[in-house]
Amino acid sequence: MSRIPAGQLNVRKIDGLEDGIHGDGGNLYLTIKGQARHWTVRYFNPTTHKRREIGIGSAYILTLAKARQVAIDIRRQAAEGIDPLELKAKAKKQKQIPNFAELAERYITEQQAGWKDPRSAPIWRSSLSRIAYPIIGSKIVSSIDTDDILAVLRPIWTVKTETADRVRGRIERILDYATTHHWRDGNNPARWKGHLSNILPKPSSVAKVQHHGAIEWQKIQLVIANLQKSDEVSALAVQFLCLCASRSSEVRFARWEEIDLNQAVWTIPDQRMKTGKEHRVPLSTPAIAILKKVEAFKKDHHSFVFPSIKTGKGLSDVALSKVLHHAANTKKVSIHGLRSTFRYWCGEATSWPRDVT
Repeated sequence: MSRIPAGQLNVRKIDGLEDGIHGDGGNLYLTIKGQARHWTVRYFNPTTHKRREIGIGSAYILTLAKARQVAIDIRRQAAEGIDPLELKAKAKKQKQIPNFAELAERYITEQQAGWKDPRSAPIWRSSLSRIAYPIIGSKIVSSIDTDDILAVLRPIWTVKTETADRVRGRIERILDYATTHHWRDGNNPARWKGHLSNILPKPSSVAKVQHHGAIEWQKIQLVIANLQKSDEVSALAVQFLCLCASRSSEVRFARWEEIDLNQAVWTIPDQRMKTGKEHRVPLSTPAIAILKKVEAFKKDHHSFVFPSIKTGKGLSDVALSKVLHHAANTKKVSIHGLRSTFRYWCGEATSWPRDVT
């Protein structure tokens, strides 16, 4: 392109140049305007064959020798069919795209306000940092493909199937988030249906479902009798949970403002229900008797019905599990399994319809 012989400029000559465009040869030009001085390189677009010009930096920063070397590199790129301006634009765009770890943190931070369980955000961060980040954490989200997802999942798919599937779902949601923000194009490589389902075996086929340990309903009376031997808050909470067939978190974080002793109704607000809908629980006489026992703690602690005596906060799930294991004389049963015990009793010992139970 350039008809100017190479090496037209030198440091001394540059110092005396006036405003204008000055060629060094080899398609390298120095533009001077007042105090501003910057280098440009001209070349032909390898596809359209139109002349283009790319700025390569200030003459105050880029020396003449360095500018000449950059010009050589640009001419080589054009000769190899690469448009330097398009390459520069692509590099700039990629620099603005976050990597997976950065985007995951942003997604968790933005979404956690809408998650019911306060443990969700720490669980997401823990699982991703242990399993996904070592492999794809530093990759920009636009470059993550199916092979990357498989590199994360395959090592644990058959040995920690439930964890692997949960991590897959979390990655899928984060990459969908990236697509919505125009940081990705195309299909989601972490999608199960119609994609990974064609590669990996179904989770249900490689891992047996672990049901919560349930006490046989014929034996629950003995367990309750053992719980009644203790006046500890955790023992009272487990009894109340059995009587109301409630979930652990619903009982542990129950507050006095939800209880109406006069109407014998416990109203659990929607934000504390798994279904997201307000739930009214009719209180039996034994349940009310338990509430009257724990009323003594109401003055010394804030509004939790079953507070931890040490902290004044709601009881932990471990506290309930520990007292149940002691009462049942086995660790093979779980707090959540008490709901199954209730369900079996309804189905086998009563005539109530399934929808009612």
